[in-house]
Amino acid sequence: MSLVTVKDKQFEISIKEEEIKARIKEVAAQINADMDGKCPLFLAVLNGAFIFAADLYREITVPSEISFVKIASYSGTETTGVMNDIIGLNQDISGRHVIIVEDIVDTGLTMKHTIETLKQKNPASVSICTLLTKPDKLQVELTLDYVAFSIPNLFVVGYGLDYDQHGRNLKDIYQVVK
Repeated sequence: MSLVTVKDKQFEISIKEEEIKARIKEVAAQINADMDGKCPLFLAVLNGAFIFAADLYREITVPSEISFVKIASYSGTETTGVMNDIIGLNQDISGRHVIIVEDIVDTGLTMKHTIETLKQKNPASVSICTLLTKPDKLQVELTLDYVAFSIPNLFVVGYGLDYDQHGRNLKDIYQVVK
């Protein structure tokens, strides 16, 4: 399937599932090396990161924990710029090495807010692991510690990413056809 329709838009294949899974193994290997002896807590951001987080976590070999949190700033194909609180963080993260697992970082506004909120809880460190980033769209200075793919500023769906809650189940990542 090189072309798919999700709701009212057409999308073409951008990154194949095999490429995604190979890159996830590489990212996980780096995290395993960096976190050796640290027992990190992975915070997977719902809804978009659940597929990425599951595949990534299966490749993590260091002792670790995973939890799921919810933060939303999207409506349709655009970021709203409105930050919500972190919902579902029930663990004490004081002194913990926290790795935020995100599906995509584009403007960076949501991630910056998330990091500021987490740092108030005194973790040992906070790292960002993202499946995708759009470097040309970043609006804030942000350190992305683990990035699977950098992509152009195009709207994408699949592999957990959605268009109004549709298209998450696509195995590959697709970009909108202009």
